Amino acid sequence: MVARSLNAMSIRTRALIAILLILPFVVVITVTTTTTARAVQVPNDFRLRNLPFQGLVRPENVAFAPDGKVFVAEKSGVIKVFSSVDDPSEGTVYADLSSEVHDFWDRGLSGLALSPTYATDHKIYVLYVANAPIGGTTPTWNSTNCPSSLATTDGCVVSGRLSVLTPNNGARAVGATPNPITEKILVEDWCNQFPSHMVGTIAFGRDGMLYAGSGDGASWIGIDYGQHNNSCGDPGGPKGTPLTATSTEGGSLRAQRERVQKAPGTLDGSIIRIDPNTGLAAAGNPYFTTGHDENDKRIIAEGVRNPFRFTVRPGTNEIWFGDVGHNTWEEINKIADPKKFGNYGWPCYEGVASHPIWRALNTASCNKLYAAGAGAVVKPVFQYKHSQHVVANDGCSPGSSSTSGVAFYQGTSYPALYKGALFFTDYSRNCTWIMPLTKGQPDPTRIQLFANTGSGHGLANLVSGPGGDIYGVDIAGGKIVRFVYTAGDNPPAAALKADPTYGPLPLTVNFDATASTDADKGDKLTYAWDFGDGFTAKGPKAPHIYTTKGVFHASVKVTDVKGFSDVTEALIAPGNAPPVPTITTPTKDLTWKVGDPIAYSGSALDGEGNPMDPSNLKWQLIIHHCPSNCHLHYDIYSATGASGTFNAPNHDYPSWLELQLTATDPNNHLSTTTSVELHPQTATVKVQTSPAGLNVGFADTLGPSPLSIPWIVGSQTPVVAPTVKQILNNQVYDFVGWSDGGAATHPITVPAAGITLTANYKLKPDLALKRPVTASGTRGAQWPAAGAVDGKPSTRWLSTYKDPSWLQVDLGARKNIGRVIIHWHWAYGKAYKIQVSNDAKTWTTVFATAKGTGGVSDIAFPQRQARYVRFYGTQRATTYGYSFYSFEVYDS
Repeated sequence: MVARSLNAMSIRTRALIAILLILPFVVVITVTTTTTARAVQVPNDFRLRNLPFQGLVRPENVAFAPDGKVFVAEKSGVIKVFSSVDDPSEGTVYADLSSEVHDFWDRGLSGLALSPTYATDHKIYVLYVANAPIGGTTPTWNSTNCPSSLATTDGCVVSGRLSVLTPNNGARAVGATPNPITEKILVEDWCNQFPSHMVGTIAFGRDGMLYAGSGDGASWIGIDYGQHNNSCGDPGGPKGTPLTATSTEGGSLRAQRERVQKAPGTLDGSIIRIDPNTGLAAAGNPYFTTGHDENDKRIIAEGVRNPFRFTVRPGTNEIWFGDVGHNTWEEINKIADPKKFGNYGWPCYEGVASHPIWRALNTASCNKLYAAGAGAVVKPVFQYKHSQHVVANDGCSPGSSSTSGVAFYQGTSYPALYKGALFFTDYSRNCTWIMPLTKGQPDPTRIQLFANTGSGHGLANLVSGPGGDIYGVDIAGGKIVRFVYTAGDNPPAAALKADPTYGPLPLTVNFDATASTDADKGDKLTYAWDFGDGFTAKGPKAPHIYTTKGVFHASVKVTDVKGFSDVTEALIAPGNAPPVPTITTPTKDLTWKVGDPIAYSGSALDGEGNPMDPSNLKWQLIIHHCPSNCHLHYDIYSATGASGTFNAPNHDYPSWLELQLTATDPNNHLSTTTSVELHPQTATVKVQTSPAGLNVGFADTLGPSPLSIPWIVGSQTPVVAPTVKQILNNQVYDFVGWSDGGAATHPITVPAAGITLTANYKLKPDLALKRPVTASGTRGAQWPAAGAVDGKPSTRWLSTYKDPSWLQVDLGARKNIGRVIIHWHWAYGKAYKIQVSNDAKTWTTVFATAKGTGGVSDIAFPQRQARYVRFYGTQRATTYGYSFYSFEVYDS
């Protein structure tokens, strides 16, 4: 554990007008300000209210203290405190961890929890991505030594930290202001090679123990099995050396570390339970025994891809969490008992099904889990498909998906339907749903839409707060929101239009609130204006003349006949004008490939037409990822000044870059943003098989060949040739090699001209083909036992019409066998066994079923040596005999 001091400070109040239009190379300066409630859909008698907090920048989490204070964690590492949910200020900085936090892409400060005894000990717990490898010195990385291109290829390795912050009760550290905060690091682990799937939530359980979760720390581009230089030193090869797919425990497979004695590993892809005083494993954990390393002792669940948000179900020990999916499924999961270990399947499974790419990779870790059967994996309580609506016709666009918040309603003001219900939200879909109770348990068959918070306002967390109401964190909008039930008395929704919002003195501004509404039809509304310069007015419209230069908060309070009210405001800058920024380079015509250095330059004029100092120019790079509907990745690159260079990052396609330039006038704090779209160069990757039609994979797509997929030039992404059995036209094939000489799974760099690669396969030898065969009997000479092993699709064996019946093949010598494939006629077996022997006298059953379904029975079993293989039927599915076209035997 490590302790250090952090300074608390007050935030300087500032005025800001942000004017942004995301179009190619366009800046818009508007002279009219209109503020209305955005298009939010909630049930009748509910309202979505923004808490009045000002100045929040990318908030990720919120926590409510028993004394009414509200703590907000910003992604950058700053924790702000507000006096109450009604505090209209910019608050006070409680702690500034920004020198420790790696605020980059999805990385940052994400976990925040108050001690259960906060009223007396004032402890606050945080979970963040530290800007250093495990045990390293912060800060390690910056935009120079960790450019975007490196971050998504080899990766900039960082770690996760779980710490407790404690005020020093007025003690003074050297060079510090009064009341410094002491940070004590409880856990430093979680190797995070790529800038997503990192640490997320911390929460206290009913047992007083502290729970924390993290993703696998792997790349989301295609698949990651450690081929990117194994920077975390995962088992399967030395650190700094790319791993191969078959023996690896790296990349996403960190989430499948075997929790066995004397097998140390990181905490990636797991949920842990620790003592909040020491950071050590909590007593009663599944592996809390002598002989296990400390990390194994901490873990209560593994096999999770990105359990970004979880919550404790009130009155129980249950942990409910969302797991952000890969290609197909989002999951809502439950840890029923934290003292019983659970494996949730990732990456071998996504949702309830095995992951097709990872099954094709034939990794030892996944094969072991598959062999253990479906019961070895905890199934989701609920899963929803990326390409489908969560609830039919819910109006929430399918496609991009990411579960980003879960919370249980604990209050009494919401209607009975919501009592004890689970709320869950999807950041990419901008929607929140509820899972009501049935017989005291959240019921996935009763899920219904609760709220659509509007495009660009997906919530990064859900929290149960004062009054039991559900609160949300709008990271993009910089707001904490509250879902309020009005019990039939709906407050008005204030709307304000101001024209103009700046200009020379004296400035006449026409204020108009006639667009304000009230859901209670017939309620008369009254209007009270405060122009921010000491003058007030009443009425739905109110012109006002400003005679003093400055930046003023003008507001209108709209009140209905029941006394309910709503307030909205606009910033007015008389005697001022916002700056005008210009991006000189690059232009929208530039196209890029991964790793390209992209030079940028720009300038700005202040409101009076004077050139602005470069120190007032800020650049920001954003990725728009658009597999269907788009979602954004922020903080890819940022810098201050008139010019610079960044390297184009690697990312899944389709995606594109937006480069923003914001100019802020230091004299009046007005700002304007302009941006330019930068689209990538793409090429076609064609992967095929010989013979054609076998499955093959590229990136995160697996399907029958050939596959032709457009991808970003310069991207490093794996191709996959399944080494597990492939069947085509009733014939089994083995992988031989790729046309480029690479391993079955290996990364390629996409060239500008595109590329075609062929995975070559050969027929797998059928050990039973044309071998001597005998049977218990046959219905007639036209259906001999030899008809099952002659390799002809038109011939077959048909037994006599009785049970038991059998057919056995002599392989000629003891051979390795591990698979039998039977192609049935419609007269198939319901109950039968596969048996092996070395002398045709003593038989060992390697497979048995009483639920045969006919068709093609593909039967795999642990490989063993035998000379004879026998089908032994004990119950026919029809009144006829047992009949199959082929009885095939393979080594594996």
